[in-house]
Amino acid sequence: MLDWVNYQKELMGRIGELGALTPDTLKGYQALSAAGAKTAHLDAKTRELIALAVAVTTRCDGCITVHSAQALKHGATREEIGEALGVAVALNAGAAMVYSARVLDAVSAHRPG
Repeated sequence: MLDWVNYQKELMGRIGELGALTPDTLKGYQALSAAGAKTAHLDAKTRELIALAVAVTTRCDGCITVHSAQALKHGATREEIGEALGVAVALNAGAAMVYSARVLDAVSAHRPG
C-alpha cells in the first residue's frame, strides 16, 4: 500500500520545512502532543493506541505512520492495535448512525407542512 517508513521520513522533512516557515505553529503542535505525557494518567502505550484509533477516524496517514511506530516502541502488540482499530471502526459506524439521524431530522425540518 505505502512505504510507511520512507513516507514518515519524507513527512518529517516537510514538517521541518513548515516549522521553518512558521515556528510558532510547530511549537504549538509540539506542546499539544506532549501535554498528555506530562500528566501521566495514561501510559505511553495507551496514548499511542488511542492515537491510532483517532488516526483512523480522522483518516490521517501521517498520524498512522508516526503512531504505529510509537505504539510498537512502547510495547503495543498487534492484538492490542487490532482492538484499538476495532474501537475506531465501531465509532465510525456509530457516528454514521448519529449523523443519519441528523439527516432524518433535517429532512423533517425541510419537509413542507
